Amino acid sequence: MNRSALRERLDCRFAAVDDVFDDCIDEALRVLTPPGFDAYLEQARRLGKLGRGAEPLLVFLEAWPAVASVAGEATLEALARAVDAFQKSPNGPAIAALLQSLPAVARRLRSPALMAQYLALAVELMQRTSVSIHGRHATEPSPSLPTFLARAPMLVGQVPLDGLRRWVHEGIRLHGAHPQRQIDHFALATPDSRALLQRERHGTLLVDVERRLALTLRGLWAAPMALVPYPVETGFEPGTHAVTQPYAQPDGLRLPEVLDDRAGVPAIDRYRAMLAHLVGHQRWSQPQVADNLSPLQRLAVECFEDARIDHLVLRRYPGLRRTLLALHPQPVEGACEPAHESSLRHRLACLSRALLDADHGYREPALRDFHARFHAALHERESSTAEMAMLALEWAAATRRQSDQLARVNFTDTQVDWRDDNRGLWRYIEAGDEEESFDQTRRKPAPPADAALPPHHYPEWDEAIRSHRPDWTSVYDTLQPAGDPADIDALLARHAPVARHLQRLLDLLKPQDRTRLRHQEEGSELDLDAALRALTDWRAGAEPDSRFQMSTRTDGRDIAVLLLIDLSASVNDAVPGSDETVLSLSRAAVALLAGAIAALGDQLAIAGFHSNTRHEVRYLHIKGFAEPWSDAPKARLAGAEGAYSTRMGAALRHAGHLLSGRQAHKRLLLVLTDGQPADIDVNDPQHLIADAAQAVRELDRDGVYAHCISLDPKADTYVGRIFGRRFTVIDRVEQLPRRLPEVFLGLTR
Repeated sequence: MNRSALRERLDCRFAAVDDVFDDCIDEALRVLTPPGFDAYLEQARRLGKLGRGAEPLLVFLEAWPAVASVAGEATLEALARAVDAFQKSPNGPAIAALLQSLPAVARRLRSPALMAQYLALAVELMQRTSVSIHGRHATEPSPSLPTFLARAPMLVGQVPLDGLRRWVHEGIRLHGAHPQRQIDHFALATPDSRALLQRERHGTLLVDVERRLALTLRGLWAAPMALVPYPVETGFEPGTHAVTQPYAQPDGLRLPEVLDDRAGVPAIDRYRAMLAHLVGHQRWSQPQVADNLSPLQRLAVECFEDARIDHLVLRRYPGLRRTLLALHPQPVEGACEPAHESSLRHRLACLSRALLDADHGYREPALRDFHARFHAALHERESSTAEMAMLALEWAAATRRQSDQLARVNFTDTQVDWRDDNRGLWRYIEAGDEEESFDQTRRKPAPPADAALPPHHYPEWDEAIRSHRPDWTSVYDTLQPAGDPADIDALLARHAPVARHLQRLLDLLKPQDRTRLRHQEEGSELDLDAALRALTDWRAGAEPDSRFQMSTRTDGRDIAVLLLIDLSASVNDAVPGSDETVLSLSRAAVALLAGAIAALGDQLAIAGFHSNTRHEVRYLHIKGFAEPWSDAPKARLAGAEGAYSTRMGAALRHAGHLLSGRQAHKRLLLVLTDGQPADIDVNDPQHLIADAAQAVRELDRDGVYAHCISLDPKADTYVGRIFGRRFTVIDRVEQLPRRLPEVFLGLTR
């Protein structure tokens, strides 16, 4: 697609958008349908016209493809309404925070219905807590809305959405007139707030067991279908259960967002019973024409067909019988008063129980007669939906009562909640108002062959709230453009005395237990026997074997090293009293270190980083672990240039992610920097320092040892807070080519 034309459709002049636009478009084309992609660009254009700067637009461009891929493109309509509500109030600056919360929230809620409820809850909180000085229109923003949005990803992972709504309403009721108490409530900073939230925690959330259920579908039923949660309806009378019926749609199986244990049956087994019944319908049921059937007849057909499906499921997996019997209600025979209420549902529930339970104990002649006919139809065969429909019509004619027309219906013990609503059991010849229309699943476009890598989203630590901001930074993997490898060779020649000094140190450190690796296409020396055979084959006119080189592997050291270079704009500064720049000295030091590590046989990767706000952290690959130290990485090192800022925490997390996957006894992350973490979208210098310190703690937890080599004479004021005692400050930058390899050798001696 023409990227210039797509950029024009945004109709905005923010320069920051240009730097990430192509990457965001590539990701959107991967996951969005053509109509969804058009809606994506249109919503982005609207965000760019809000007058809120580039931040909302940048967040939306990056976040929406991930949101749509897990929660559905239909969520965009609810999002547009929420953005409009924010924009028309004093809470417009919170639009960016709302958009930023969406990816993590969507991964927990995973359906358009739940996402719409979350967005509506955010709007309700905004409207009810915004300050109105004159009593009519809101004039001051909600004090607690930013706190709620920052905590939302954690909150939706703790409680069902309905419970979260009650917790929000309680916070507004208790603290609506006290701004600071509101903030403390939604930040979970008070014991009362935590106790109220704990009260709403119950049951098993679908997202927490989704993987196990998906494996059940694949393993037992060979049915790899998507599982989509829907909100559980509440507000029923005491003693009754919330409606938790599953149902199937073309794009996946809809299951309740949360289930409690019931009748001694764990919630996950209730989910499994629902899935078995849904898959059974898809495998064994045939749609029936509904136009000429009365509601009574359709209810009867559904009852007999549901019972048939359960019997076929139990025939394959008899272990489910205990679960189904425990969950099925046991209506008391004769509990209805036909003179005052309709007993239709009660009679159907008794029939359903009798068809499932051989020891049902019911004595009604008609029930026992149809119980026998049902089991005769299923004896040693599967029967069919049409046969069940005929049996159901006969039952309806034989048991029909005048009181079935009464408006008052007895619902006690009539809900079988693992069974679906049978919307797929019926088809309609004539259009009417009873059937529902279902959107057909649209095929996603194939990703373009030349698409760039999508960004990696990492959290960022916020010291003020002592919590992570989820998916806050976007890190883009990029291969560093190549320069001239001869420039690196010239630098090495200029520092030849340092190289000779390092060679003497290496001779003392090299382990003696080295193993030769023969028959290599690339190596450090010629394998003479293989080379002679290849020469003989060539002269004889045969195709020679290209594996005539040899390399050595060190068995005495097992170290993986990743050298991370700060390539912010400050490295282009000249070193006082010298014709060198910080960057040129860094290149020389890195080249010397790479040669030393290659001589030792350790695993080595080299990368650089810089950032242009949290939306664009560039991670520049210079040398890969599997790549030898040769002209290719030298060329990339020669092409490295300084630009933008230093968002160190995001780069540390991405480097740690890459390094933690290496098989090595020791994993060492060396960070070479000339200043403290900083970026143009952060006003508080302590924020990024605290985030980098948290990133180092996370690396420690993952078994990655991080050590910093700082070229900043003032580094003592902050580097210890980030790296603890694992740092080296080089006050005289011109000593870097000599000191950097020495620091490495000292760390790995």
